[in-house]
Amino acid sequence: MLKKERHTQIIKQINLHNKVLSSHLSVELKVSEDTIRRDLSELAAQGQVIKTHGGALSISYHFPKQEARVYAREAKQEIAKKAVSLLRNGIIVLTEGGTTMMEMVKLIPKTLEATFFTISPSISLELAEYPLLTVVLIGGQLDMSAQICIGEKPVTELNDINVDLCFLGANAIDANEGLTEIDWRVAQVKKAMIKSAAKLVVLTISEKLNSTHKMRVCDSKKIHHLITELDPEDEQLEGYRNNIIML
Repeated sequence: MLKKERHTQIIKQINLHNKVLSSHLSVELKVSEDTIRRDLSELAAQGQVIKTHGGALSISYHFPKQEARVYAREAKQEIAKKAVSLLRNGIIVLTEGGTTMMEMVKLIPKTLEATFFTISPSISLELAEYPLLTVVLIGGQLDMSAQICIGEKPVTELNDINVDLCFLGANAIDANEGLTEIDWRVAQVKKAMIKSAAKLVVLTISEKLNSTHKMRVCDSKKIHHLITELDPEDEQLEGYRNNIIML
């Protein structure tokens, strides 16, 4: 595979999953980790990715308010429209961070009276623009790549709340393997979020369907609503229909 082709594949994987590991890219692209590290250094120098220890991040995920850099923004806006339809006055909601979640928050009606818990500082600041919302930031160690709070503190706080809906983005989702993550610490916080909610709503662009990572978050059967940009009857969603409401 030529370097240009590798770079294209690397950027696609980073935009799709927000974060990648050099070791995973090495296996997937069948080249050495040294080669991947050099590729990531070049892409970082070009301003296309953010290089981290052991991998790289999507620029749009790290800076979610920079709209021009948001990957698949139109698809995420369509998902956001569907997600907002689940909100009602008096509802208690729990969210994580990410670009799709940011698009959803931007579409919240100004007249909505609700309570939002979030593990994302950037999402909490966006929610603070709505005068009728009660916003609670669940704190802890800030994961600089995912831009959410992780560790024992948020897990403990999440154990003490009960919410109506939990909105999660999908790093990877598969009908058989469920929701999976690349980072164990992030997976633990998401597990606690799911336990604290009556219903789980997963937001994902269709490109992430049928993909997996190593860290399990939950089985597909725990998902109540799966929201993509696709029509609910699209054949790509066929394997996900058991017990899941498509929007």
